[in-house]
Amino acid sequence: MEKLELKDMTKYKSLSGIKYAPDGKNIGFVLHEMDEKNNTYLSNIYMYNLEKEKSIKLTSGNKESSFVFKDKDTLLFSTIRDKEDQARKEKGEKLTCFYEISINGGEAQKAFEILLDVSEIVPVDEDTFVVKALYDSNAPIPDHLIEEEKDYEVLDEIPFWQNGKGYSNKKRNRLYMFNKSTNAIKPITDEYTNVENFKIKEDKSTVVLIGNTFKDKMGLGSNLYQYIISEDHLEDLSMKETFSYSFAVFLKDEIVFAGTDMKTFGINKNDLLYKIGKDGKIVTLSDGNLDYNLRNSVGSDTRYGSYNNIKVDGEYLYFITTEYDSSYINKIDGAGNYSRVTNEKGAVDGFDVFNGNVAFIGLRGNKLQELYKFENSTESQLTQFNQWVIETKNLSTPEKLSFETEKGIMIEGWVMKPVDFDENRKYPGILNIHGGPKAAYGSVYFHEMQYWANEGYTVFFCNPRGSDGRGNEFSDIRGKFGGIDYEDIMKFTDLVLEKYPCIDKSKLGVTGGSYGGFMTNWIIGHTDRFRAAASQRSISNWISKFNTTDIGYYFVEDQQAGNPWNDMEKLWDQSPLKFADKVKTPTLFIHSEEDYRCWMAEGLQMFTALKYHGVESRFCLFRGENHELSRSGKPKHRIRRLKEITEWFDHYLK
Repeated sequence: MEKLELKDMTKYKSLSGIKYAPDGKNIGFVLHEMDEKNNTYLSNIYMYNLEKEKSIKLTSGNKESSFVFKDKDTLLFSTIRDKEDQARKEKGEKLTCFYEISINGGEAQKAFEILLDVSEIVPVDEDTFVVKALYDSNAPIPDHLIEEEKDYEVLDEIPFWQNGKGYSNKKRNRLYMFNKSTNAIKPITDEYTNVENFKIKEDKSTVVLIGNTFKDKMGLGSNLYQYIISEDHLEDLSMKETFSYSFAVFLKDEIVFAGTDMKTFGINKNDLLYKIGKDGKIVTLSDGNLDYNLRNSVGSDTRYGSYNNIKVDGEYLYFITTEYDSSYINKIDGAGNYSRVTNEKGAVDGFDVFNGNVAFIGLRGNKLQELYKFENSTESQLTQFNQWVIETKNLSTPEKLSFETEKGIMIEGWVMKPVDFDENRKYPGILNIHGGPKAAYGSVYFHEMQYWANEGYTVFFCNPRGSDGRGNEFSDIRGKFGGIDYEDIMKFTDLVLEKYPCIDKSKLGVTGGSYGGFMTNWIIGHTDRFRAAASQRSISNWISKFNTTDIGYYFVEDQQAGNPWNDMEKLWDQSPLKFADKVKTPTLFIHSEEDYRCWMAEGLQMFTALKYHGVESRFCLFRGENHELSRSGKPKHRIRRLKEITEWFDHYLK
């Protein structure tokens, strides 16, 4: 077996966009891989034939990241292949080109174009489509002013920027009807409503959609609508009270939706499932017993692309839940009868269902993503794209370590020994803290931690209170950041050092990103037990976080139980920056210039404070990157990030 190298990440394959063909005989998906030389990602559409038990590559343009089935034999996808179309886009023209290709192979042919920046399309019939596209109420800009206007940004609402999207002032995802024969484009929603997601009824008569309408300040709630296509009628089905909808679908002739009133547990409160009956009444479909996040929140740094977490098949709605350290597929019918479908530990990253048969993209054990099917209560692996990793590379298997932090409250964690483990040797240790805080670690593959285990480190990580998968009460740490979560993490560290005497207590490092970056900043201001730290995309000051980031004005008020005007002292007391004068730990700061979720000002403040107080520190800023640097950043940047962190720890811990 070979040593796992840092750059092995550039050879990994990621899967996304899984869809059954309408006849259930094929499964389409998108395969992504890194192109280190050109510092980008290559995305192409693949088709897995269930009868032949093999997959074929359908496209080779390297830019095909999504698709829909037009019929059982034909795919529809967007790309730019024509030089003239490319020139039009470069001049600033709003344009999305769609191509068709047979699943049996052959060349893709341009089918039509839409003069919008389309992000999602669903066929209604041969000529008609429902599309979601970006709308800018400040447009159109006259051609002679396009270049000049690039020098300005005018802000008159919050949020005025969004992580991964840049400046978003007065920009909305809008829903349209498009006719291919006439090129007619008809808006369904208004210019101030941002459409978050939509689904079309099986008979193609009605669309259900979720939108958030605002002009000056985006609120926490959203609205639920249905659009009757034949009548060109949009109807508001929303509850009277403030409510946050996460998805909505048609289950037969009824609408099932998920959402939360955000009472008692704030914005992180787990969604419940509801049903709008034929009589128009709203009833709860799932009760408090389904106290889980209805999406996958098990962390990994080996994913790329988008994933489907819901699907209606026959009488059932299928959905994902995160439970403790794993995510599972479940189903529920219109009467509220609920059951789990998959039972294997790991992560389900996206799935589709056809006549009760399930296909999904998953992480299992130490394996990277592969395509799986679940039929007749049996799970089987269909692809082998990343099999080489487990067959040729030295990997460390996480060992579970749990403890009772308070009476009746168990904390789960894991320890990864170095791959060349020798019980007679001492090894440096790295504590890794997940983001969120409402996220979860499991035992699935994490490249950075496997790499550190190959570099001679013992890596340990846990799910403290605030993490996902354990219900609302466990994940609710509003106003307690740096309190009970810090206690849990320190108790876990104590237990790891007790149970694993191979770790050198004098050579410990700590790192984490986002919430994990906040905790890293907090830890170094409250203990000097760690010899080195790497704080990534962090939070250091809740007051500046409130006023500068895309979610700050509502996230801080909700999670810290205050704002700068009603409890400035509390926000400051819970800010790592307040304790920067106590820090002794050499600290590396990793930030991205376009991270509007945890803006670089957070890291810069902490970095400046440490330098001011004479603590060794280093700030590494990545241009052109955002909050997703470690997961979907440009290949060279992801390599440099991990190199920076590893060399920092090597310097102080080895």
